[in-house]
Amino acid sequence: MIDFLNGLVALSNFVLIPAIAYGSQLALGALGVTLIYGILRFSNFAHGDTMAFGAMVTVLVTWWLQGMGVSLGPLPTALLALPVAIVATMALVLFTDRMVYKFYREQKAKPVILVIVSMGVMFIMNGLVRFIIGVNDQRFSDGERFIVSVREFKQMTGLREGLAIKTTQGITVIVAVVCVALLFWFLNRTRTGKSMRAYSDNEDLALLSGINPERVVMYTWMIVAALATIAGTLYGLDKSFKPFVYFMLLLPIFASAIVGGLGNPLGAIAGGYIIAFSEVTITYAWKKVLKYWLPESLEPDSLVQLLSTDYKFAVSFVILIVVLLFKPTGIFKGKSV
Repeated sequence: MIDFLNGLVALSNFVLIPAIAYGSQLALGALGVTLIYGILRFSNFAHGDTMAFGAMVTVLVTWWLQGMGVSLGPLPTALLALPVAIVATMALVLFTDRMVYKFYREQKAKPVILVIVSMGVMFIMNGLVRFIIGVNDQRFSDGERFIVSVREFKQMTGLREGLAIKTTQGITVIVAVVCVALLFWFLNRTRTGKSMRAYSDNEDLALLSGINPERVVMYTWMIVAALATIAGTLYGLDKSFKPFVYFMLLLPIFASAIVGGLGNPLGAIAGGYIIAFSEVTITYAWKKVLKYWLPESLEPDSLVQLLSTDYKFAVSFVILIVVLLFKPTGIFKGKSV
């Protein structure tokens, strides 16, 4: 029984807790992608770099606050900087929409044209972020590092294996739950949210009903900017901030949105956790857990690792291809790609 508990703790420490935190970050990112696709009807390839821009502003404001001696005690100071970053990212995406996307909407451009345009925006944003903050890892997390540390857990339980829950992981899950709850309340309970849903379901009928399309577009971009900033900041707090990583995150985020059902917010959340758990479980070396759970004669000599962590994003790519081939509408039957 003790060996089983030790194996369970090791599994929780290296698979379950990291996957839940990572899945929450992917879910928030995928929600932004699915809102753009469902309402504005194109795949926004600039979403990863929108996350990078929002996180960058958070990092810069956090450094400024830390220099002023401002802190939140055990919590990261970045939480104080987050509202400023959200406003800055909203301003950026609204400016981009007015200067770039609006022209193509008025021309009734095909979605593929908007995809290509978003790729151009992506490269511009990527260059802007790198120019401002540089290309190296930037750490900005402060406060208490752990909610529960390995040493404390071992002292409490007497087990050989210790469990560590980082403060950033706990904050990620709590913030993700709050954001998802607020988003669904907004979409289902408010007049603007209902207008956005109606516009997504049938654009022509929504226009005949008197819905202002520019208002819908504006609120969509604002919500997407908030989600992107929060997702980017949470990812940066949990790992570290590096602009190129957010470009790489675009693949698992799109995979999450498509697996769950592109255009379906509930599907984006489910897809985020599916991709996260798939990536973590397939790239985890299971030797430690299996040594606890298997008889001594069956204990593995190798790491029992299906893929190196260097190929983590390849898992997302394979899942994405399989879903596109066999169920292009995703689990929750969103819009087909």
